[in-house]
Amino acid sequence: MVWFVFAGPAAVVVAGFVTMFIAYHGADVVLSEGPAENVSRAARPSPVATTPALQARNHAATPAR
Repeated sequence: MVWFVFAGPAAVVVAGFVTMFIAYHGADVVLSEGPAENVSRAARPSPVATTPALQARNHAATPAR
């Protein structure tokens, strides 16, 4: 019976080490450039296209007077 008590926490510890091993060995490569630098200028949204959304966000965040 004692082995059943120790088996649960031991399995969790082993699973944690396996997960850590997978995370370290399967990690993606770190990019040195930001995502905006990789996108062509034509694919970037213009500031005019985002103006209504920014105004709505600012209006919603403004406290009532």
